[in-house]
Amino acid sequence: MAMARVSSGLAYPERFYAAASYAGFDGSSDSSTKGVSSKFSNDAALLLYALYQQATVGPCKIPKPRSWSPVEQSKWTSWNGLGNMASTEAMRLFVKILEEEDPGWYSRASNFVSEPAVQGEKNNETIAETVTENGNVLPEIKTIPAENGILSEPQDKDVVLEGSGAVGVYDQWVSPPISGPRPKSRYEHGAAVIDDKMYIFGGNHNGRYLSDLQALDLRSWTWSKVEVKTSGEASQAPVAPFAGHSLIPWGGNKLISIGGHTKDPSETMQVKVFDLQTHTWSNLKTYGKPPLSRGGHSVIPTGTSLVIFGGQDANRSLLNDLHILDLETMTWDEMDTLGVAPSPRSDHAAAVHAERYLLIFGGGSHATCFNDLHVLDLQTMEWSTPTQQGEIPSPRAGHAGVTVGENWFITGGGNNKSGVSETVVLNMSTLDWSTVTTVQGRVPLASEGLSLVLCSYNGEDILVSFGGYNGRYSNEVNVLKPSHRSTLQSMETPVPDSVSAMQNATNATRDLESDIATVQEGKIREIVVDNIESEPMVNKVEETSERLLAALKAEKEDLESSLSKEKLQTLQLKQDLTDAEARNTDLYKELQSVRGQLASEQSRCFKLEVDVAELRQKLQTLESLKKELELLQRQKAASEQALNERRRQSSGGVWGWIAGTPPNQQDDA
Repeated sequence: MAMARVSSGLAYPERFYAAASYAGFDGSSDSSTKGVSSKFSNDAALLLYALYQQATVGPCKIPKPRSWSPVEQSKWTSWNGLGNMASTEAMRLFVKILEEEDPGWYSRASNFVSEPAVQGEKNNETIAETVTENGNVLPEIKTIPAENGILSEPQDKDVVLEGSGAVGVYDQWVSPPISGPRPKSRYEHGAAVIDDKMYIFGGNHNGRYLSDLQALDLRSWTWSKVEVKTSGEASQAPVAPFAGHSLIPWGGNKLISIGGHTKDPSETMQVKVFDLQTHTWSNLKTYGKPPLSRGGHSVIPTGTSLVIFGGQDANRSLLNDLHILDLETMTWDEMDTLGVAPSPRSDHAAAVHAERYLLIFGGGSHATCFNDLHVLDLQTMEWSTPTQQGEIPSPRAGHAGVTVGENWFITGGGNNKSGVSETVVLNMSTLDWSTVTTVQGRVPLASEGLSLVLCSYNGEDILVSFGGYNGRYSNEVNVLKPSHRSTLQSMETPVPDSVSAMQNATNATRDLESDIATVQEGKIREIVVDNIESEPMVNKVEETSERLLAALKAEKEDLESSLSKEKLQTLQLKQDLTDAEARNTDLYKELQSVRGQLASEQSRCFKLEVDVAELRQKLQTLESLKKELELLQRQKAASEQALNERRRQSSGGVWGWIAGTPPNQQDDA
């Protein structure tokens, strides 16, 4: 694999010893005061002396010299200020400072530097050699680029192997020694880290969606397949193949897969959970209105929620909507935002800074790639497009990113013509871009659809990439260990108003510790050392050293005080968060109770409405019967009246006949 070439030549520790010899450190006690100071400035000579002592002798354990010797006192202070810095780190910093002071030192030192002979086999990417340092044998990893089966010269990667399979890298991508059965090559997969293991799920290989779950042990660099168990329950059926989804760690022992493209897509976004203890998949039951099914979207955890933006639906329509899934109540919310939202896109990168600002960078439409940066204030829900500083990256889509403190590292991606070779970093407080490293050739790191995760190794952050597609599918693993100088750099540029309040409280401890180390290094480099020929100069050096030490102690005390305040504030915020979570739990229980009561009242109301309808129908029938009764009563009255009339007529005729009244007279009567 072709990597960026920083400098050719010797590897460590031979490179350090060559640099030390060139600088004038030949092992004698006088070499650090005469030969060194004649080649470099006073402060550089002093720092080189301290690093040389740290690398060859170790931490400073000698007693502090007498105050009347300012030169020795300054040398002791510089050496003692390095603390317990590792010998290998001191070697690396020694060479780095030498290259800053004298960039062409290696070519001028060729008279006494001999190139090592490197042997390797064709098509192998890594060769392990052994070097001896202080009587200890340390295996060393060197990266050998292989293009079309041809091996090129080994490249100096500043790589230190700290035991079997453990790689420490500084600002360069290196392929670690991988063992175990490698997963199938793929891109557009999901990746997440839990308990020093990187999990890979799904993806796309040659147009086929995948559904396997693989794990890479980041301590032994060994691949293994995670066996998935199934049961008869529908909720635990085998998961369908996916690509373009997101994989998020949850709860310490679960993985959440959200969205993605599949052969038979559903109308709404599906959320699936894999339990690392039971090794089973299940569908997560959610409430509210879920987003449309999609892939190529971004999912960023913030607090107890997931923020989902953009993507492409099953009909290839690009989206720019924003949804939030509350993992405590499992409720979806579609958010209405202010300002100008990013144009519809997919395959972009997203990050959250200070638990408040959502950043969206790049991505693409069907024909165009973007390099714009958008910021959403999650408190006011307002979009802004701040001014970017530094070397703004080229347009790209399919890239991947992770955050380390206030820095956002982005690698990979493509622009519809070729893969992007640069790994860049954005300081999210100043919005200043810079390039970390550049790879050469058509390598997996210059691919679309690769994954990038952050993990901790030996107490330091490392970035791990996997897979990708740039004309061919990849299953390669590469690691990068960012240095403090490159990851914490910031230029003196005005901060855009839209993000001037960005301060990451969760990383206050790390930033303060870094500031302390930076102040110490800067103050050490300001100490003056040279051949003292006059008493006034000696007094001046002594006074300067004492003032700098006093200022350093004062600044250190201020930083420690600020650190204590930040820790107290963090504890208070944690307590407030715990109280808020407890209140939220009580409110949720009360909400569930009210929902149950509401459902009961709705059922009762429905029954009452049915009874009212029946009574109304009976009332209408009663009115009809009443009218019929009145009609019958009128008919009856008329009939009785007619009957009585006939009876009277009949009775008069009989009595008249008995009385002898002639019929004619009866009629007249």
